[in-house]
Amino acid sequence: MPRDIPPLAEVRRITEKKRDAWWTVMLVDPVATPLVRWTARYTRATPNQLTWGAFLVGLGSAACFAQGDWRWLLLGAVLYHVSFIFDCMDGKLARLTGTGSVFGAWLDFVFDRIRVLVCSIALMGGQYARTDDVLYLWLALAVASLDALRYIDSLEIFKIRHGMRKQIKARMRAARKAENQAELAFMEDLLRENPEADLETDRDTVAPLEPVAALEATAAPGTPAAAGTDALAGAEAPVQVPTPRRPAVVDLHQEFRRRFPWWVRCRNFLQRHRIRAHLISGIEFQMGVFIIGPALDAVVATTVVSGALLLVFELAIIYKLLLSTRDFTRTINSFETADRFPATTSVNS
Repeated sequence: MPRDIPPLAEVRRITEKKRDAWWTVMLVDPVATPLVRWTARYTRATPNQLTWGAFLVGLGSAACFAQGDWRWLLLGAVLYHVSFIFDCMDGKLARLTGTGSVFGAWLDFVFDRIRVLVCSIALMGGQYARTDDVLYLWLALAVASLDALRYIDSLEIFKIRHGMRKQIKARMRAARKAENQAELAFMEDLLRENPEADLETDRDTVAPLEPVAALEATAAPGTPAAAGTDALAGAEAPVQVPTPRRPAVVDLHQEFRRRFPWWVRCRNFLQRHRIRAHLISGIEFQMGVFIIGPALDAVVATTVVSGALLLVFELAIIYKLLLSTRDFTRTINSFETADRFPATTSVNS
């Protein structure tokens, strides 16, 4: 009996990420999301089963790549894309049905890395057997190394950013001794939760972090004091209610945006279409090597171009991290300055 699954529009809202790779948004989600709804409604498949399916189809793609002939390369490219669709479906199914697990996330990550390694060896090995050109052996090593570099770098950058945020939150908690002081928010979180936000406006509202004083008391709307008439001035004591404070916002990407203001406009455009600004990531790199290259019978050219673009974007991310650490240092120093010179005025709400 079919299970009760929400309409497709609601399934999209639940399962699709607010920001994702452009390849996923344009070429995977239109297929994967309806398939996930159908799978959840009519089958008892689990996310881990889909992960295994993606892995096995990926191995089938590698077997085709190993043949070396263009027709087999084309079939291998199609199978690799199907494998990636299944790979995206497991996470969507987990979010839709609430059946995700920590082990499933680990299994998905490990199988992805194995699939890339096996397919790179099969693809370049098949071309080496066909042409006897040792360049393909070096390309196999390069593809595996770049894929590992991308995900190791991503993990380390995440750890560093998490550590910076953790230190800032700890300093903020230590400084927030008075009752009703404003909470702390990070600009990147606000933008992630509100992908339609105008970053130009948001950037202008971000001031250097200041100690936040207690909430100001104002008259509630509708009370005699709020009415502002002299006749009612002594009739009834106004009811005092606290004015909600705007959270103190910390932007760890201020310097990057200041140096590259055009990026703000590009980012806003991409966000409106759910596409993340990191245009060439591990996903696009894989698709270039294992789909576009074999389909066009241009393995060397697409691998070199995909690898070069991946390195360019990785270096840009590393540079952005460098600038972010400077913003972090300034933020931490602002706490130390506030400790030496306590503020006597509050932040405007």
